[in-house]
Amino acid sequence: MRLVMTEPVERMERPYARRWWALLVLCLSLLIIVMANTALTVAAPDMTKDLGLSSADLQWVIDGYTVPYAALMLLLGAIGDKYSRRGALVLGLLVFGAGAVFGYLADSAATVIAARAVMGVGAALIMPATLSLLAATFPRAERAKAIVLWTATAGLAIAAGPVVAGALLRDHGWSSTFLINVPIAAVAVVAALVLVPPSKAGHHDRIDYVGGALSVIWTGALIYMIIEGPHFGWGAKAVGAAVTAGVGLVAFVLWELRHPRPILDVRRFADRRFAGSNLAVALFFLAVFGAFYYLTQHLQFVLGYDALQTGVRMLPLAGAVFVGSALTGWLTPRVGMKWTVSAGMVGGTTALALLTRVDAGSTYGDFLAPLIILGLAIGLALSPCTDAIMGAFPESELGVGGAVNDTSLELGGSLGIAILGSLLATSYGDHLTDATAGSKLPASALDTAQDSVGAGYAVAQGIGEKAHQAAARAQQAGDPQQAAQLKQQAAELAGGARQMADAVGSAFSDAVAHTSLVGAVILGIGTVLVAVLLPRHESAAPEPESGEKELVDTAAG
Repeated sequence: MRLVMTEPVERMERPYARRWWALLVLCLSLLIIVMANTALTVAAPDMTKDLGLSSADLQWVIDGYTVPYAALMLLLGAIGDKYSRRGALVLGLLVFGAGAVFGYLADSAATVIAARAVMGVGAALIMPATLSLLAATFPRAERAKAIVLWTATAGLAIAAGPVVAGALLRDHGWSSTFLINVPIAAVAVVAALVLVPPSKAGHHDRIDYVGGALSVIWTGALIYMIIEGPHFGWGAKAVGAAVTAGVGLVAFVLWELRHPRPILDVRRFADRRFAGSNLAVALFFLAVFGAFYYLTQHLQFVLGYDALQTGVRMLPLAGAVFVGSALTGWLTPRVGMKWTVSAGMVGGTTALALLTRVDAGSTYGDFLAPLIILGLAIGLALSPCTDAIMGAFPESELGVGGAVNDTSLELGGSLGIAILGSLLATSYGDHLTDATAGSKLPASALDTAQDSVGAGYAVAQGIGEKAHQAAARAQQAGDPQQAAQLKQQAAELAGGARQMADAVGSAFSDAVAHTSLVGAVILGIGTVLVAVLLPRHESAAPEPESGEKELVDTAAG
């Protein structure tokens, strides 16, 4: 047996014998690029303290990964189709690993953001390659089952990231959350060469680089606008990005409609099954990433769990994703994707609706049912959508198909964090103002506390430290009258610290409930739209391209 797999999957007369091992490699590659984001949410507080990050710095540390990741996927997916899908996967893992090493060595906000951007480029190579290799390696009869496992891995990664990061942070610094990616990427590179057969399009003309460049421009500008506007205000940068995204999108569509071999045939969006599946993916990850953003903060700051405890308490979500994925594999062939996807989206809406009951007295038990329902919903809805999106593309464009699916996912996630995150911040600030009305808190301290829930508790802690200092001076004071004054001051400060902490917890809980209500309304309206768009009867899969039909028939048999 050869050490490196060299026989292209397109030349195999039968389905690849080790295709399930190859799927394990693809899922491992997917795991690290999803965990890179969810792990960072747990490491962010330590990173902020160590590097002295401002709120703007922290936002771009998180989103510096997202911009190149979303913007480059379509073009890099097409390049992988033409030259080598496995090559794109291996190169992406190497770039991702190099970015992780860079992040481990980083000692400033700028270098961490740059490292995250490099990792985003690697992820843009990896993500579409995993789906295109999956679709190329598995016969159509098994593809849906393989996609179910791929989707379940994404759900596991969402919850596993905080667990891994939390375990590392107990004994190591935040930089260890970057370094952990390196051995995993190295194993994935070796395993890809040994277990994943090479694959590329059998017939592929010159790449539409103009269309690819336009896709990079409009997608990158849109993501930048989504990040910049809600968080930093609608100034010249955000407005300029919005104009660039709009003009770029129009130019992209017009170019693609006229090009004989477009990088993405935009006419596909006229197909209801394809359009509905993309909308469902985008809306679902809007809800999931938005909810994950504020749930992890509530568990850490309001309920007081550390990083590892927070990660462990998110695991029911991952377990439910696996159960939901198993259910969709059984349900979809029987009732059709329309009903399975709609049921999943109803479940997601229900999970967000349950979170509207969160208040200052809520415990982890109040979050358990929404987490489980949300996980079940992810498993039910996303696998059929991904299968439908990939099934809309011929063999020569599987990388592009994977990129379209992943771009919808990333756009939805970015919108979720931007829209729901911005709404959360505004609602928290308003509720905190109401909760502290009539207090003697200085205006500057209130402004600081309104910045975030973490800042609010830091203000409360600072007041508490002043109370301890006043109490210590009271014990050392020789004058009884001065000692009494200091004790009274310490008592007032201690009461103010408790009042501030209670106000922050209550304000953030109310903000979570309010934000969840808006998220439930958005997803509920989206559920109706998706149900209308998706056809009742399954459409036929696209015919294989000339020269491929005999191979596909052989593989399916």
